[in-house]
Amino acid sequence: MITRARQINLVLAAALIAAAVASQAHDPATHPRDGRPGPAAPARGFTLVAGGDVLPDSTVLERAGSDAGGSGYDFRPMLAGVRPVVSHADLAICQMRTVYDTGAAATGTYAFKTPPQLADGLAATGYDSCSTASNHTLDDGADGVRRTLDALDRAGLRHAGSARSAQEASAVTLMRAGGARVAHLAYTDGLALPQGQSWAVGLADPARILADARAARRAGADVVVVSLDWGTEWQDEPDERQLTLSRRLTASRTGGRPDIDLILGTRSHVPQAYEKVNGTWVVYGTGDQIAGEMYNDQGVQDPRGDQSTIGRFTFSPPARPSRRWEVTKAEFVPLAFDLDAGRVVDLDAALEQGATVGAVRDRIRDVVLGRGAGTSGLVMAQ
Repeated sequence: MITRARQINLVLAAALIAAAVASQAHDPATHPRDGRPGPAAPARGFTLVAGGDVLPDSTVLERAGSDAGGSGYDFRPMLAGVRPVVSHADLAICQMRTVYDTGAAATGTYAFKTPPQLADGLAATGYDSCSTASNHTLDDGADGVRRTLDALDRAGLRHAGSARSAQEASAVTLMRAGGARVAHLAYTDGLALPQGQSWAVGLADPARILADARAARRAGADVVVVSLDWGTEWQDEPDERQLTLSRRLTASRTGGRPDIDLILGTRSHVPQAYEKVNGTWVVYGTGDQIAGEMYNDQGVQDPRGDQSTIGRFTFSPPARPSRRWEVTKAEFVPLAFDLDAGRVVDLDAALEQGATVGAVRDRIRDVVLGRGAGTSGLVMAQ
């Protein structure tokens, strides 16, 4: 004999089963008409942003100390002006040009040492990974490399370009962005490696870069991004080395698919052009996102050393597997570092608030578009 309670339970169970069946009937992925598994959900695109060199000098460190109230360092207020751009991206990459040391030993003069709280500030701003390959990577030898990468690890930031061991150097920095797996590789020019530590910093040898890019594909990367510390400092135009290397890297293909999907350049201290080369976007130089009072190669204070851009690229998934993820929108954000306030300034946002920065913004725009990137679809972000 079935009790009333048992009847209620049976009715509820039947209702739940019916609801589940009805739900599946409207979901082709779980209940296709022909009885086979339905199609997977389409891959989701993503946005990637890339900021310029982080190169704090002693005056920048003094400001970060003041922002921390005189106890330690706080770089978050300094970067607050770019946080909306950086944090809203699916993946954000920076260039960490200096090495980390303890606060007591930190200096802002050559060789550069920076307190590790900078890593916390970058992470709080929304950066996900930093290139650590530059001509300053070995300013404090192997110990400096170790401290820098340890600090980035503690802050939850990924990194590429330098390593604490040969094993680490051979590993691929692979991250998830939207529906894609993105590999971040990083290299520098003109650096002498320590004897017996050829793996300490990635050097910008084209054969090495392309071999690493192909290895990243084999490791599962859908998109391969390469950071390059290259070029001639204080030169608005990319030099012949940049042009030659960019052509070679972007021309390389495996199975009809480009080995590299985006090149992000730094070192020049000044903004340089963006250009689409062999169908791949190349940022020749972002400029310095954080820097103090900068003096050019003639020893003259040069305001261009405190100007930069953030590149923003929207990637869309391929129509068919094993094809390229395409950049369907390319943008740049013009920035300046306010020496008096010690703040990174989004120049467009500042203009909207009435600041007289139009001439600086326009100069950066003209340089960035100077090699015809506008005809390839690059726009200044609004």
